Amino acid sequence: MDSKAELQFEYLPFIRTYKSGLVERLCGTEILPATTYPATGVVSKDVIIDSDTSIAARLFLPTSARHLRNKLPIVVYYHGGGFCIGSPYCPPYHFFVSSLVARANVIAVSVDYRLAPEHPLPIAYDDSLRALQWVASHAKGGHEEWLANLADFEHLFLAGDSAGANIAHRMAVRAGEAGLKHGVRIKGMAFLHPFFWGTQPVGLETRDAGVRAGIEGLWQLVCAGRMGMDDECANPMADGVAGMAGVACERVLVCVAEMDVLRERGKAYCEGLTKSGWGGEVDLLESVGEEHVFYMFRPECKKALELMERLVAFFSRD
Repeated sequence: MDSKAELQFEYLPFIRTYKSGLVERLCGTEILPATTYPATGVVSKDVIIDSDTSIAARLFLPTSARHLRNKLPIVVYYHGGGFCIGSPYCPPYHFFVSSLVARANVIAVSVDYRLAPEHPLPIAYDDSLRALQWVASHAKGGHEEWLANLADFEHLFLAGDSAGANIAHRMAVRAGEAGLKHGVRIKGMAFLHPFFWGTQPVGLETRDAGVRAGIEGLWQLVCAGRMGMDDECANPMADGVAGMAGVACERVLVCVAEMDVLRERGKAYCEGLTKSGWGGEVDLLESVGEEHVFYMFRPECKKALELMERLVAFFSRD
């Protein structure tokens, strides 16, 4: 058999890889241009953060910025997709972040980090930190006018869904270890159906061997086999991992969905933060009867609107 046709790994309906090195992404590849979002008036534009590595971001600015009296909170958003698919430019993320910006009255920076398996972990973490430091660098001025002139760096938030929530957690840990430019601090983090896992099931988590093997196989693909399932990046609640207490923010909102295979890990994250001695405030929202990232595909359903309201309240609090 031609090696180009020999399947190495697949995680449907997202990705296939072949022994030849070919990577076939089955979704998350569509791109929308930056524009003014007609439904809300939110304006977006694309920026290059690091031309050498192609780290980039899509920035979103609400209509209210045209008549600004007070500077606006900043949300740095990390998209999901198992570290291997998706971008800020694909329709679900473009529309979700745009809607969040309109309703929460925030400036958003949706980060385009490099994807595995071509760029295995920890590259996504490194890219994401580079983007976060770039945002923080504007606290004392900078070339990106939306951030330098309109952003309130006393209210900097991180957010992300699935793998993006995992990235946001790692950014808060790294910020606690080394700090951000100009002494900028992270006010809070919002996790939407966060991806964490481990070798041993927690709570009511599935014991199905096939499901667990698929998730663990995907993790090995995206980290090139360099990290186990109980590495601090995959399982910050694992025994011997000390990073939870060092999460550098004041408050955390964790959103989970009842029918999501990742639900129990999100709940365990909340418990782990509390038990670690971390001194902040953690809150949990569970969407009953819903699946993983349901709000991306049914944004006007009742549970999606409830989740959006919770996010708006979280980012609006002083």
